[in-house]
Amino acid sequence: MYNETVLDHFQNPRNVGEVENLSAVGRVQSEDCGDTTFIYLDIEDDVIKDIKFKTFGCAAAIASSSMLTEMAKGLTLEEAKKLTNEEVVDRLGGLPGFKIHCSVLAADALKAAIAEYEAKK
Repeated sequence: MYNETVLDHFQNPRNVGEVENLSAVGRVQSEDCGDTTFIYLDIEDDVIKDIKFKTFGCAAAIASSSMLTEMAKGLTLEEAKKLTNEEVVDRLGGLPGFKIHCSVLAADALKAAIAEYEAKK
């Protein structure tokens, strides 16, 4: 059902946990299945210095969160806001259609964290 890249990010997720110098956190929960993703950001000079996640959900949700953190680290906030769910799924090499709703959590949680950070500024 899942390809090698998805399984790797599920079994060996990157950037799990919380950042040391928390600038903002975004939380998103799926209405469909209850999966929940938290994205933690350490932002310096409007650049994502560090990013970590906690996802409570299926393999697709965890793999998507892991991949998103790899993609977003080092980006400016403006660049990070442009990351899409489709780009995450593409970088994972695809997901089964019925699991796409799980993959949107990561990008949405990132956008929520950025919005929280910008609201505090």
